[in-house]
Amino acid sequence: MKKPDLLILIAIWQFITAFGALIGIAAIAVFAFPAVTGYWDSSWSGMGWRNGTMGAVFGLSVGILFLLCFLAFAVAGGIGLMLNRGREWARIISIVHSALSLFFIPIGTIIGTLSIIYLVKQDVRDYFNPPP
Repeated sequence: MKKPDLLILIAIWQFITAFGALIGIAAIAVFAFPAVTGYWDSSWSGMGWRNGTMGAVFGLSVGILFLLCFLAFAVAGGIGLMLNRGREWARIISIVHSALSLFFIPIGTIIGTLSIIYLVKQDVRDYFNPPP
């Protein structure tokens, strides 16, 4: 069976969003963490974190964890769609990636919606699950 045409575009979208997630991780690591941890009070009288700093570090850590998971979904889905043989796991991961892309308003919402609609079409499903 011939590979559906728009799978390459969806894979390219996944690689673009993976690169964006990588930039987000780098920005948090380079700019946000040093700014937050610069509030460490090293005086003898007040050893410890200042108010709100621990919450900020936790929030940034959760943000990095979310971006790492998103990056993993994007790369795995993109590689799976680029393979010559259709794999069902690639379609499922791509649907999850498209669902997560819905939160990136407005471009991610539009492209994520169109990707989900395309990935659940019958001819695309048949490519990933060929009849025996």
